[in-house]
Amino acid sequence: MRRFFKRAAIVIALFATFCFLNNTNLFSRAEPGRPALLAHRGLAQTFDLTGVENDTCTASRIHPPEHPFLENTLASMEAAFRAGADIVELDIHPTIDGQFAVFHDWTLDCRTDGKGVTRTHPLAQLKALDVGYGYTADGGQSYPFRHKGVGLMPSLDEVLAAFPDKRFLIHIKSNDAAEGETLAARLAQLPPARQRQLAVYGGRLPVAVVRARLGTVKTMSARQEAGCLLTYLALGWTGFVPSSCQNSFILVPRNYGPWLWGWPDLFAARMRGASSEVFVLGPRDGDGFSSGIDSAEAFAAVPHHSGLGIWTNRIDRIAPLVDRP
Repeated sequence: MRRFFKRAAIVIALFATFCFLNNTNLFSRAEPGRPALLAHRGLAQTFDLTGVENDTCTASRIHPPEHPFLENTLASMEAAFRAGADIVELDIHPTIDGQFAVFHDWTLDCRTDGKGVTRTHPLAQLKALDVGYGYTADGGQSYPFRHKGVGLMPSLDEVLAAFPDKRFLIHIKSNDAAEGETLAARLAQLPPARQRQLAVYGGRLPVAVVRARLGTVKTMSARQEAGCLLTYLALGWTGFVPSSCQNSFILVPRNYGPWLWGWPDLFAARMRGASSEVFVLGPRDGDGFSSGIDSAEAFAAVPHHSGLGIWTNRIDRIAPLVDRP
């Protein structure tokens, strides 16, 4: 029995040594240069995350405005790119006349002067709405963007035409496979080089369709990411990268990163070898929500030179920190 335990201890020690040597960052080189910056919804108004649920009207709880831009508008995207964003995330909904409107909410009632489900309207009707109508930072005593957002809801085509050489992460807000078919057909009309500047994430079914139809477009859904990261947690100690991690756009909350084999440098290098990109968000809380990297303190807590990108709601605050010598 003593010999058995001795052999078992040797096997465990060899296994632990292999895991360490195969996943340590001591022998890997951090990717040089600045991290890629992703501006969530462009340069947008931020809000208090306390108690936020999926149906919370976030426009009714914004922080006091520090800039004049509204999320998902051409002006906010231009401001984000000008501030230093490498990628802008945007949200889309199909319209009843076969277009894609760029707008976050499932319904119009919170943020605009319209009513009803966003996707049950034609594009022209959506573009006539005031997308700044419902924003308030003082519980409804004042509405600083009311009447300033009329006509500012763009279509996806308008966004792609306005920024022909810029990168975008497109968020599908539904789990409708037909929406994935429509989006894939639209993106398939673009040259392959342009497709490679785009990524798509959102519902499992539509994202799976885009992934199957367009190998040039990086994708990610919650199901795909769970399969990627959980399989990597189980087998990544060997250096194995799951197929669900291939050609993907991987979002990692800051507090999850240290659990991943080879974090940060070697993990990032392995994902790059799988034609994937990794972006770090703020820590995920108990309700499943993650903030962005939106302050100097949050920025200081994430790796800056590992080939990992940074997801932020405040590109105006974070970009100057990245570019600082």
